Amino acid sequence: MFSYNVSSEIQLKLLQPVYAEEIYEVTNHNRDHLREWLPWVDNMKSADDTKQFIESELQKFSNNNGFNCGMYYNDKFAGCIGFHELDWRNRKTSIGYWLAAEYQGLGIVTSACREMITYAFAEYGLNRIEIRAGEYNTKSRAVPERLGFTYEGSIRQAEWLHDRCIDHAVYGLLASEWKPA
Repeated sequence: MFSYNVSSEIQLKLLQPVYAEEIYEVTNHNRDHLREWLPWVDNMKSADDTKQFIESELQKFSNNNGFNCGMYYNDKFAGCIGFHELDWRNRKTSIGYWLAAEYQGLGIVTSACREMITYAFAEYGLNRIEIRAGEYNTKSRAVPERLGFTYEGSIRQAEWLHDRCIDHAVYGLLASEWKPA
């Protein structure tokens, strides 16, 4: 199984069905926290639902169309990060992530995101990476801002979130702008 050490505390592991129960438990425990900004949370009603998601992500990985990793902090599952899809023709992708409440403020997402960006530019030869976040999701927006992304504007009513549409703040980063740590 693919795993990558980001630091002595942070590790990325390619999602595998064997992790479904663990991921579901963290998702379920953080349901209210995650639901604020993530529309898929209500669809995760069991470890089987999580397993189906993981299997779809593995299919995407086998088709060379992106991948999703678990972020582990001191060997405990903390959240997920991944490339939504790889647009090979236009040499671009977008990164998505979520983190359990108890792991916020430890630099996990920023560190993992930094590695994913370097991988996308160095290994895949991509030219552009995008990160979108709910306009008022300040914690999620702080990640691309810390990493030197350019705020490119908002997309009005970009996503249906439970009972309303929300705007997305869009951030972009070009390979020529990236300075890996």
